[in-house]
Amino acid sequence: MDYSEQIKAYIRREKELLDSLDISQINAILNELLAAHARQGRIYIFGNGGSAATASHFANDFNKGISEYVENKFRFTCLNDNVATVLAIANDIGYEHIFSFQLDGILEEKDLVIAISGSGNSANVIKAVEYAKAQGVPTIAVTGYDGGKLAKICDLTFLAPVHNMQLVEDAHMILDHLLMTVVCQIWGIATH
Repeated sequence: MDYSEQIKAYIRREKELLDSLDISQINAILNELLAAHARQGRIYIFGNGGSAATASHFANDFNKGISEYVENKFRFTCLNDNVATVLAIANDIGYEHIFSFQLDGILEEKDLVIAISGSGNSANVIKAVEYAKAQGVPTIAVTGYDGGKLAKICDLTFLAPVHNMQLVEDAHMILDHLLMTVVCQIWGIATH
């Protein structure tokens, strides 16, 4: 079987999506990320499903990929990485609290919250952002589709404006690697 046309169609849609991204918002997100690093804030990142994997990948790329080469390291904490904690909160308190509970009492104004939701409507992600905003902590949405509620409540938004979860999640991973690469370039770190 020859699936060339389907493959080309997906790649074409990917290119169209990348061309539609708002560069000024990515620039603003990069500046907020660097500001949190400069003030030695913790950067809390989280999501569900594929977004959880993206959040974990972000934390890895900044905590190891960049921080290996600098004295003042990034302080990413991925709230979905501790499965035992997430499941205990979900079981005993409720799934909608798995992220906000972890932030309660430890979030500081110098910190930064990055919330990932492909649809922008994940209840547990929104609840954590609402908590962060109540504490005066800057928030970044990484979302897709029309941005959902998340895009409306966060201070900054990276939006992959397409109604296709696979393309949305592709764009979110590209954001991670784009930000990492630019930070490496401006800090003079050779990328591999």
